[in-house]
Amino acid sequence: MIDIQQVSKHFVSRSGGSLWKRASKHIVHAVQGVTVEAANGRITGLLGANGAGKTTTLRMLGGLFPPDSGSITVDGIAVAEQPRLALARMGILGDAHGLYPRLSARENIIYFGRLQGMDAEAANARAEELARLLDMGAILDRRAEGFSQGERMKTALARALVHDPANIVLDEPTNGLDVLATRSLREALRHLRSPAGGSKCIVFSTHIMQEVEQLCDRVVIVAHGRSVAEGTVDELLALAGESKFEEAFVKLAFDHKNEVAA
Repeated sequence: MIDIQQVSKHFVSRSGGSLWKRASKHIVHAVQGVTVEAANGRITGLLGANGAGKTTTLRMLGGLFPPDSGSITVDGIAVAEQPRLALARMGILGDAHGLYPRLSARENIIYFGRLQGMDAEAANARAEELARLLDMGAILDRRAEGFSQGERMKTALARALVHDPANIVLDEPTNGLDVLATRSLREALRHLRSPAGGSKCIVFSTHIMQEVEQLCDRVVIVAHGRSVAEGTVDELLALAGESKFEEAFVKLAFDHKNEVAA
């Protein structure tokens, strides 16, 4: 289970400086009170436009920097206090970059398994298992150099899952994927959410309405760094008084009343 409670984060940027003029300082409030309660056996969608604060929230979840306020726990472990222990409970897919191009997909997966404390034999067995789940048989022993975006995504996801984490975090994983690769990812996530796949807790960040409607059991809408609505797709439709989810999202995310209330 992943529990993010009222987290906030601001950054200070400077611009316009010179030898004669002091740089001006700007405070950017990237996140101003986001709450996400993601249960096991459920895909929880973090939905918002670009710049809404989704990625910053997930980076705090991943321990890249602490929140200014609020709390983040993973299976009851406070990320700020025990980051390594919390990270061991998660498989994080930020994007499909960062693969070692001279290594095969199998070698990339095994290497990350060894970093997670697995022995070589167990990591290789897990690579075989993930190759079946993600339909990677044709690329498992190919070098990552020259992989398509979909092949890179599958390898990066397998690498994130090699230690069989209870919690999976994905930040806009379908960006740049074709229809078949996107469909393959959806099927894999549905399996991982199910009892047969381990009833994983999955947090899925996106700005694509169709993905939310097809995948997510619960949705948290984020706008201007704030959580503005939460519920199932049907509950959010009812809350907005709309029959189309895109219209419901626009109303909930950008209606002035919601911004003020949040």
